[in-house]
Amino acid sequence: MTTERIILCADDDEDDIDMLQEAINAADGTYRIVQAGNGIDALKQLDGLKQQGTLPCLVVLDINMPKMDGRQTFVSIRNNPDFANIPVVILSTSSSPLDKTFFAKKDVEYITKPINYDYLVQVAQKLLTYCKD
Repeated sequence: MTTERIILCADDDEDDIDMLQEAINAADGTYRIVQAGNGIDALKQLDGLKQQGTLPCLVVLDINMPKMDGRQTFVSIRNNPDFANIPVVILSTSSSPLDKTFFAKKDVEYITKPINYDYLVQVAQKLLTYCKD
């Protein structure tokens, strides 16, 4: 494994990913976000990163994505022994109690997407705690 610090972010809203990258850079500029527009792309990215010998330190998932949503993606990640130990955090606009309960039962942190940049930087700092050794 190389020492590059990668966060995989699966979200179909590129603006949200760009804002998260900016917030993470403000918190700690040593991380690179790898983007995926849906769950299928996220799993392909994980496979590609594995082939390169560089798994992400964190996967950030949106719930509402085309092709494969966040729940299905999470289950696929957890069912793959190569990826099962990568921390996953949900970052979504969904306020559905069903979504929150699903992930709470899996002991996965669920963060509602912040509406202002300062709070997003705080969220980014919290996300980075999952990447610390």
